[in-house]
Amino acid sequence: QVELVEPGGGSVQAGGSLTLSCALSGYARQAYYLAWFRQVPGNGREGVAAKLGARAILYADSVQGRFTLVHDGPRNRLRLEMNNLKPEDSGTYYCAVRQFSITGFQPLQDSYDSYTQGAQVTVSS
Repeated sequence: QVELVEPGGGSVQAGGSLTLSCALSGYARQAYYLAWFRQVPGNGREGVAAKLGARAILYADSVQGRFTLVHDGPRNRLRLEMNNLKPEDSGTYYCAVRQFSITGFQPLQDSYDSYTQGAQVTVSS
């Protein structure tokens, strides 16, 4: 299971920073895929960052160099550190886990086993 750690989300001005965190419990602690997604009204869910297995991390092109995905294993936390935020980063963010590795799985596109409730992020210009 995954749960959003409070406070979740927030409002900042462009150029600011926010960190989102989710708590991993049960099978999620050993899940192969860990990720953050975001969604804006009228659009589909967009993969932001994902960790595969022990080390590999993927980022969406739109956040590369600005966002950092951190898996804190000892504390069972998955953090998304967001810097130099832009108005287009606004949306509802979700932490997600998928337990097992699967051939052909697209970590920033395909569905996960479990998602947290959404965390609203608003970036004003």
